[in-house]
Amino acid sequence: MTPKATETTETTAAAPPPPIKPAPESEPLCARIENFSFFYSNGMQAIKNVDMPILDRKVTAIIGPSGCGKSTLLRSLNRMHDLYPGNRYEGRVILEQDGENLIGPEADPVVVRLRVGMVFQKPNPFPKSIFENVAAGLRVRGIKNRAVIEEAVETALKRAAIWDEVKDKLHGSANDLSGGQQQRLCIARALAPNPEILLLDEPTSALDPIATAKVEDLVQELAETVTVVIVTHNMQQAARISHRTAFMYLGELIEFGETSQIFTSPKHPSTESYITGRYG
Repeated sequence: MTPKATETTETTAAAPPPPIKPAPESEPLCARIENFSFFYSNGMQAIKNVDMPILDRKVTAIIGPSGCGKSTLLRSLNRMHDLYPGNRYEGRVILEQDGENLIGPEADPVVVRLRVGMVFQKPNPFPKSIFENVAAGLRVRGIKNRAVIEEAVETALKRAAIWDEVKDKLHGSANDLSGGQQQRLCIARALAPNPEILLLDEPTSALDPIATAKVEDLVQELAETVTVVIVTHNMQQAARISHRTAFMYLGELIEFGETSQIFTSPKHPSTESYITGRYG
């Protein structure tokens, strides 16, 4: 008697739903990220075909689990990755003001960093005076007139809400300031060249709650005059201070929309899982 053949069934995991493309924005844009990808020098692709609007004079938050590409995307916007040979960009990042492609070969990375200022996770003041920290970008721009520099330094320190705390010690060392003061000084340094966009990479993660609250209040005030893009692991922070939120996962932009919509009724299941704490 021939034995009966054993049936085997093969199950295939359902493919995850594709990312949700951002809807066209009706509000004015400062910049557009178009089909953007980033590759490290070893060939690893860290960012995959991102399309995202950056609204003019609004706060855009980028959230997602560690290693999802948030900071990599942020640092691409002001050409930080150029500091390491072999890294490569694809796609375009277009400034609406004049149509310049910030990652194009014709764009000077030094000029890009003046137009797109950046503040990092840990305060990193230069080992110079408070005044010279803020004046650094102005000198790179070629400004030599002392009166012009002094006025711009004062304006930047006021915009960063630290002028009253440092106006009597401008020529003292920046390293003598507290951590929260140093971070606001770094914000002033980024603001001094009058950038179109201010990038903030986890700007409060090394600060205490009081200093964090001051920086959050500052970000909301700054958005009245400059476009802000902030990377944060703190979802409550993103919900408090941003107008738009982008959720990234494994190098892809999964969902982008109004912050209230992202946090209350996300459209993509991966976004919902992250927001509700199932992973991250």
